[in-house]
Amino acid sequence: MGEKLDIITIGESLIELSSGMSLAYADTLEKYYGGDTLCTAVAAARLGSKAGYITRVGNDPFREFLMDSWQLEGLDISNVKLIDGFNGVYFIGHPEFEKKEFVYYRKKTAATKLSIDDISTAYIHSADMIYATGVTQSLSLSAKETVKKAYQIAKENNMITAYDTNFDCRLWGTEDAKDAFDEISDYIDIMFLSLEHDVTKLFEIDSPDKCIKALWDKGIKTVVVKSAKDHGYFVGYEGDITFVKFYTDEIVDSTGSGDAFNGAFLHGTNSGMTPFEAARLASIDAGLQCHGMGAIKSIPYKEQVYAAYYGQ
Repeated sequence: MGEKLDIITIGESLIELSSGMSLAYADTLEKYYGGDTLCTAVAAARLGSKAGYITRVGNDPFREFLMDSWQLEGLDISNVKLIDGFNGVYFIGHPEFEKKEFVYYRKKTAATKLSIDDISTAYIHSADMIYATGVTQSLSLSAKETVKKAYQIAKENNMITAYDTNFDCRLWGTEDAKDAFDEISDYIDIMFLSLEHDVTKLFEIDSPDKCIKALWDKGIKTVVVKSAKDHGYFVGYEGDITFVKFYTDEIVDSTGSGDAFNGAFLHGTNSGMTPFEAARLASIDAGLQCHGMGAIKSIPYKEQVYAAYYGQ
């Protein structure tokens, strides 16, 4: 891999099967693919960033679909390893008058076998930024070690490291998630959190401002707190905290919108935007993504996002 990359993300990929109706009564399911760090990589790539992806893919019947799709997106997959095993899957259903249905199967998949052997120092050094999440760390002990090694290499080379706790109590407990964050907190430059899922549950703080200041004190320079109840994002950087409202309240499916936001934000900052400008761009990207079904297939492209950004 000789080409310079803007961002490398590390994580798991899953097959996405979705329906616009309840899963109990759907006769057909639409196939795509998802995964939180993969969603972030695609969002950045569709805005023009050169993104690489590190994962392990199982050699089940979905392998060609996954790897061919990523190449069509323009992702660099030179460090994706194909191994014996299977890939995870999740289902999304949208009953007309009920809460969205979300079911996943991800234990003992190929991605859970991520290890430090998957991290090439030369490959990490080929990018400007490295990004991973608590979801990646939750896959397995070896996956957690993989993230730490990548961040250590990045910091030794003065690269930007970004992280989203992305806490989900279905994946692991709060203490495990906090310990995983603590292991790498000294390496993080940019951090994304959800007020409802991360700030209150993991850090036991009830205010975005307090959370941002607490993370500043830990040396994390840029902090973004996404708040559903406030309908926007609190962005903290160099002593200033700015609020950026959600681009839209019209939501068809919010699956992956936070991950799309992260990809657009990292694209923006790596393109020379301030974190506050990048948050405006990312809010548009996430808002447009919510207008369609699915995590990745509804992520917008550069022309649409920038037209809305400059039209504001």
